Amino acid sequence: MPTKTKVQRLPAEQMFQKEIDALIEAETESIPTGWKMSPKSVLTYITGGKVGKTVITPKYIGHKRLVEIAIATLVTDRALLLIGEPGTAKSWLSEHLTAAINGDSTKVIQGTAGTTEEQIRYSWNYAMLISQGPSLEAMLKSPVYHAMETGTIARLEEISRCASEVQDALISILSEKRISVPELGIEVPAQKGFSVIATANTRDKGVNEMSAALKRRFNIVVLPAPADLESEMDIVKTRVTQLSENLDLNAKLPEQEVIEKVCTIFRELRLGVTLDGKQKLKPTTGVLSTAEAISLLANSMALAGSFGNGTISDYDLAAGLQGAIVKDEEKDMLAWKEYLENILKKRGLKWSGLYKECKELNHG
Repeated sequence: MPTKTKVQRLPAEQMFQKEIDALIEAETESIPTGWKMSPKSVLTYITGGKVGKTVITPKYIGHKRLVEIAIATLVTDRALLLIGEPGTAKSWLSEHLTAAINGDSTKVIQGTAGTTEEQIRYSWNYAMLISQGPSLEAMLKSPVYHAMETGTIARLEEISRCASEVQDALISILSEKRISVPELGIEVPAQKGFSVIATANTRDKGVNEMSAALKRRFNIVVLPAPADLESEMDIVKTRVTQLSENLDLNAKLPEQEVIEKVCTIFRELRLGVTLDGKQKLKPTTGVLSTAEAISLLANSMALAGSFGNGTISDYDLAAGLQGAIVKDEEKDMLAWKEYLENILKKRGLKWSGLYKECKELNHG
């Protein structure tokens, strides 16, 4: 279990170092070149279990077979592309895979509209370049370059946010498994164990559509949203518990009933229908993902710890819900008010307190 630290967010390999060390120590299976542990141990680290006296907490709660496919992909020379809706734990899974496999999840490029080809390959210290000319010392190596040199895995987050020419810089790297540096007249071959894990958001489809040539270089694993309410509640509870370990929230963990309320509201507005399937709803413009439910509950704990009695109340929850659901003031407010009056109001005593607080926040 993660321990408290002054650092705001530790990399996964430091947060769960005891678990990784225990798995490495107990290893009996064959370990691929460049890896710290066997594929079976990586699976245990990701999906949870026990090794000796050490309990391995689940990092990803979902389809075990999808995790197996992802790990098996990385054993081969294929790159891995994780695709899904926002908040389906793509980045979380990517980070933990590299933490378990290499003991280092920090070779990461965050894809944005401003990401350049140099950030994928290499750039230069221009002061040194002008004074000394091209040299290895003047070169600034990208995370992908470092991964190729060391036979490890680089992560590329939100690849579909990058411009097409930046995406295409990956094609030769993934095909040839080497980086050419014409300024120095050298080619750097990838060491065994090198790979790339990229993530792409289905909501960004069409922003910078990946070419067929690039997609062919990846094995694609689609991470679905949680299949049912119970699965989503399980994920939310696990992650809120882990988050609270490293934050001074001064509040009790949310009760099961509180988690159920948040996940129910999010699922219904996300799907556009009540959980019993009897009533259609006006969906909101936001995604209302599992990740947002986790953030909402962490924020509610902060409100309860800082300004309440340390236990999440309907008052705390209402404030978080309003902020999470109403992204577009006009459309979302209308959908949210309709949901409150047509669904929440009629759900009985268990929901009445939350309904009143939400209605109060909307000024009636």
